[in-house]
Amino acid sequence: MELTTILNQCYPQPGFVYEKARFREDRKAIEVPIRPRRRSKAICSKCEQPAPGYDVLAERRFEFIPSWGLLIFLLYARRRVQCRQCGVVVEKIPWSEGKHHSTKAHMLFLAHWARKLSWKEVAESFQTTWDRVHDAVEYVVEWGLQRRTLESIYAIGVDEIQYAKGHKYLTLVYQIDRECIRLLWIGKERTIESFQGFFKVIGEKVASEILFVCSDMWQPYLDVIRQKCAHALHILDRFHIAAKMSKALDEVRAGETRRLSQDGCQPVLSKSRWCVLKRKENLSPQQQVRLRDLLRYNLQTVRAYLLKEDFQQFWMYNSPFWAAKFLDFWCHQTMRSRIEPMKKIARTLRTHRELLLNYFKARKQFSSGVVEGLNNKAKVVMRRSYGFRTFRVLELALYHSLGKLPEPTLTHRFF
Repeated sequence: MELTTILNQCYPQPGFVYEKARFREDRKAIEVPIRPRRRSKAICSKCEQPAPGYDVLAERRFEFIPSWGLLIFLLYARRRVQCRQCGVVVEKIPWSEGKHHSTKAHMLFLAHWARKLSWKEVAESFQTTWDRVHDAVEYVVEWGLQRRTLESIYAIGVDEIQYAKGHKYLTLVYQIDRECIRLLWIGKERTIESFQGFFKVIGEKVASEILFVCSDMWQPYLDVIRQKCAHALHILDRFHIAAKMSKALDEVRAGETRRLSQDGCQPVLSKSRWCVLKRKENLSPQQQVRLRDLLRYNLQTVRAYLLKEDFQQFWMYNSPFWAAKFLDFWCHQTMRSRIEPMKKIARTLRTHRELLLNYFKARKQFSSGVVEGLNNKAKVVMRRSYGFRTFRVLELALYHSLGKLPEPTLTHRFF
């Protein structure tokens, strides 16, 4: 079976004819000339209406999907048309878009593999350039962003991740409905202005339909959510609360370790950091023995550890009423502990008491666990390519991997 026959079956082009394929002189590529079908009219690339011909441009090569270790190019001399509405413009060709030197099939092929490999690895594997891979991903992402639907969004999660040194952050907004989990928006920095950009994109109507919002206690997020989603149930991130509590416990342990060392006491807290920070079920046998010995001492670290472990009961409640009772009791006990880092946590929990209880009002259906998982995927995308030099390239990569964007359809899938 000849290559032109395969192309006619899998990648037909109405109004055009594939001519006989030939090897290039260096025998490293195959070239397939294309000509217009007889008596077929050229299509204006702007208004997409038939128009009479004006002249013919120089022949141009369009990269196709490589096969058998050989590069494949489609050769075509593009016509210009004399359109009544648009003037003299180039014709529209169905296998390529704009000024790209790749066919649509080639761009979709590269974009598909760019989700699995780094862009550099894709370019090396398929004998093309990094710029071609970038153009392919950009084409697919822009096509998908223009055609994605932003309706019926009931639950969102917002968080930030660091993408470069020097406290450079991204604000990421995800849809976390049970039916659809995807990246909705990427903002540069973690400010009020950057987060407000998301609501400008979705519009007031879609924002008014959001019922649940998950976030951490970053104040700009709290302010914008209070303003834009006044009717939504705002749920605080339990994972950030656990992280803050672990940080406070570690601060107590480090301070007490230094104090015991200065007083010349026995170093009972040495090598005990992960014994008190890790969850009980994750402790190794040696750490379990070390923790059992540590709990015999009357130390601030031990009391802080017991307060931290006691707070885990809060998440086991189902009723907002009884969860509130426990939270108030725990904060009262902690404020009497005379352990300043833990008292600071108690004051924070009291400040955000209603937002914490929203977790139970939502019947535990939504939390930022999904958001943290998506953040990990975003970090994998960045780590796989050892970082991106510009925000635009990073934005394209994240939308492409996590956005679940619609893609152009072809008569045949080549991957």
